[in-house]
Amino acid sequence: MSRYAPLPPDTFDRLSGLDTLRAMIAGDLPAPPMAGTLNFDLIEAEGGRVVFAGTPLEAHLNPAGTVHGGWAATILDSALACAVHATLAVGERYTSVEMKLNYLRPILAGKTGRLTCEGKVIQRGRTLALSEARLVDSGGKLYAHASETCMIFPKA
Repeated sequence: MSRYAPLPPDTFDRLSGLDTLRAMIAGDLPAPPMAGTLNFDLIEAEGGRVVFAGTPLEAHLNPAGTVHGGWAATILDSALACAVHATLAVGERYTSVEMKLNYLRPILAGKTGRLTCEGKVIQRGRTLALSEARLVDSGGKLYAHASETCMIFPKA
């Protein structure tokens, strides 16, 4: 099995969301290809909470020489959505509906270092879930924060 690949199509029908995420961390299921491209990984998962960690690289720079905002947006979106994923029952599916993001300071490849992004569900209903996430450095300095709404598709 490749380390990075889409999930097998039947995963949502066999495993809860939390079990799926834990299998990804253990290496029993692949991580999404985007995580390999952007050099970040899921490192913790519990009900309604996840943590990603990654180090932006020179390949992630924008023309101004700072890490492209898309890097931060993608790790935040991953944490926001996977926090919701960690609440799913077997057979449930979900998708992001909207995301609000605030950038607070520039991320510098080779200087900022490893960043962690914790996502937490703040409200979970039958068809909608709200989550929030924070992107911080090893000293706890906040680089960006975001919130997201996900639509949940109940088990058919």
